[in-house]
Amino acid sequence: MDFRTTIPIRPLARKLDHSQTIFLIGSCFTENIAKRLSAAKFRVTASPTGILFNPESIADAIGRCALRNYPTREELQYGNERWFSYDFHSSFSNADADTALAAMREGIDEGFAALNSADTFIITFGTAIAYRHTKSERVVANCHKQSQAMFRREMLSVEDIVVRYSALLDSVLRNKQVIFTVSPIRHLGEGLEQNSLSKATLRVAIGEIMRHHDNASYFPSFEIMNDDLRDYRFYAEDMVHPSALAIDYIWKCFSEAAFLPATQSLIERIEAISKAMAHRPFNPQSEAYRRFCQQQLEEIEKIRLTCPKADFRKEDEFFAQYL
Repeated sequence: MDFRTTIPIRPLARKLDHSQTIFLIGSCFTENIAKRLSAAKFRVTASPTGILFNPESIADAIGRCALRNYPTREELQYGNERWFSYDFHSSFSNADADTALAAMREGIDEGFAALNSADTFIITFGTAIAYRHTKSERVVANCHKQSQAMFRREMLSVEDIVVRYSALLDSVLRNKQVIFTVSPIRHLGEGLEQNSLSKATLRVAIGEIMRHHDNASYFPSFEIMNDDLRDYRFYAEDMVHPSALAIDYIWKCFSEAAFLPATQSLIERIEAISKAMAHRPFNPQSEAYRRFCQQQLEEIEKIRLTCPKADFRKEDEFFAQYL
């Protein structure tokens, strides 16, 4: 008997390979997939303005990057002895205003370059619940631990999300493959009922977006976590984030949907080199380990013939030191 629900995952219309560049933006679940793609030597840009949770702020970030709209000194806010922007994650804040601005501008430059070069976008919605700054009447990406009296909590509507992303898909994302996903991370601070309503809102909005745009697709990370794995042992200790095992499984599902067998085989060879780097020899000065390192360098050269743009500088330097 089968005691789990296996979710059939629709393959991507355009498979990913190492000739492409990939832009990822959205909630912290984006970071997990970006790390896997980067480790597999894909050219990746992830979260140029930091982790974002609600669709409105994600769209604002894409718009900022597309227009190369740098934040100004006048836009910065000051609180808790740090300068910050409501449009950027707290990792960009700094005790020095110029340092904070420089980091934000660098993020915008990175996003602008990626928007123009990326073939595929992966957009992860975390929650439909947003916080609107009452003075400016703008949805903020991050409240930066400011007084809650400064914000108005609201649930974004399906219609608002669809309208905003339809505009993006008809303009800056028009010729891109856009993969939407809903983060499986639970926003328990809002309560389970509100979290459920939020995730449902996001899923319905994505369905509507896909109905009108052929270049939009959906990867069911939320459904894999909740309906396939469906057990607290697949959550981290906080009972909110997926465990390492769950992330491994979701990555496996994504790989099967996104990559051709040849690309999957290449990724396995790259992973083998990473494992070889992590291996700690009994005697690093031995002839046997020298031959082992030489074999790894030869394998890297073979992989370069298949994907010449893959960056193996770190691996080259590591293995060459033992020759």
